[in-house]
Amino acid sequence: MADGIIEQDMLHDGIRGVPPGAGPIPLDEVAAQGWHPAEGTMSLPVLTLDEDAFAANRALMLRYVAEQGAAIAPHAKTPMAPALAASLVAAGAWGTTVADIRQAAVMLRARLNRLILANQVGGPGGARRLARLHEAYPRAEIYAFADSPEAAAALDAAWHEARLAPLPVVVEVGAGRAGARDLAAAERVIAAVKASEGRLRLAGVGAYEGAAASTDPDRTRAAISDLAELAAEVFRTVRAAVGPQAPLILTAGGSTYFDLVVQHLGPVAAGDSRARLVLRSGAIFFHDHGLYRRGLMALDDRQGFRLGGEVVSAAAGFRPALRIWAEVLSRPEPGLAICGMGMRDVSHDQDLPLPLRLHRDGWAVHDFAGPEAARVMKLNDQHCFLALGPGSPVAVGDVIEFGISHPCTCFDRWRVIWGIDRQGRVRAAYPTCFG
Repeated sequence: MADGIIEQDMLHDGIRGVPPGAGPIPLDEVAAQGWHPAEGTMSLPVLTLDEDAFAANRALMLRYVAEQGAAIAPHAKTPMAPALAASLVAAGAWGTTVADIRQAAVMLRARLNRLILANQVGGPGGARRLARLHEAYPRAEIYAFADSPEAAAALDAAWHEARLAPLPVVVEVGAGRAGARDLAAAERVIAAVKASEGRLRLAGVGAYEGAAASTDPDRTRAAISDLAELAAEVFRTVRAAVGPQAPLILTAGGSTYFDLVVQHLGPVAAGDSRARLVLRSGAIFFHDHGLYRRGLMALDDRQGFRLGGEVVSAAAGFRPALRIWAEVLSRPEPGLAICGMGMRDVSHDQDLPLPLRLHRDGWAVHDFAGPEAARVMKLNDQHCFLALGPGSPVAVGDVIEFGISHPCTCFDRWRVIWGIDRQGRVRAAYPTCFG
């Protein structure tokens, strides 16, 4: 387990999930407690991670990436749990992606030393903060994005002041978010990096295709194709600037359109013996019952997932690993149940939670067969309003297992993620570090 304030804490009953009066409990003694979220012992609501599903998703994605001749640096912003990020690297991930300098500090403290900082650092203040972090971790391999001469100049000045080893700089191109918008803008970044007298070194080209997406599939594919074409053009320009022997990365790929990244940029990297295509997908390892389920169904419509040289179903292969467990607090009127879960507990920016299964006295007694049987109508801060079909068996005191949509905005509500086994027993606790 990584060092740090949260990781050093014992588990206690101020943490959601820990039974009242329990603790302090060391993290490595959690499995011995025998807790199950449906048995009424744990403080609800709780967020759980199906460890078998997570392991299966990890194996599937790493196999896919390897067969495409690529690498992956999973985005750690999704769970911000160093132990989970470390498990991905231990299983074969090339590195770890972070969104800001603080996240980089968390991962470096966990001894995850190869990072892609897939965001703009900003001006002199951000550059100096990154330099200070690098001073604290001199062996770190941090790839920093830059999309303007001003950003490169700020990094150059900070590195000159701190007298650090050369910083690998990735020229970011983009559409819809940050990133140089055309070759001329990217060339100005390249020139600024080259003018740094060796304090910065050109390390590749980065992009994020998800920001180019829209609700129209055809327009989305065209926009991602255009962005990939720009990335390839800038990559060739960077290669010309650094010579044939310098190692470079070409990095993009979220959890929805990574197949298009492989399709368009895979051949570019494959045609350069010193280049590596690095995907940054993070949420794919957790998957969900909403946003990413639809994303993988669309990927299947594109026939974009290949294993062993054949098209297979990504939607059928990846498994939702996250659940929210909540008690039924009230049945105030027919067709309505109030559950102890709200906006402070679960993501709701893409979809409302999905009722999956009813538990009573620790046993699964009923599966909800679609929205006619049970549907979340709305959430308050601490309450879930559940519409029920006629004759519903839901009663006060039951525990309902919910699926979620969009892991990124669910994890950040939790200080601890509870890893569960096939029987639903807690066997691990993963502290999160959202700050």
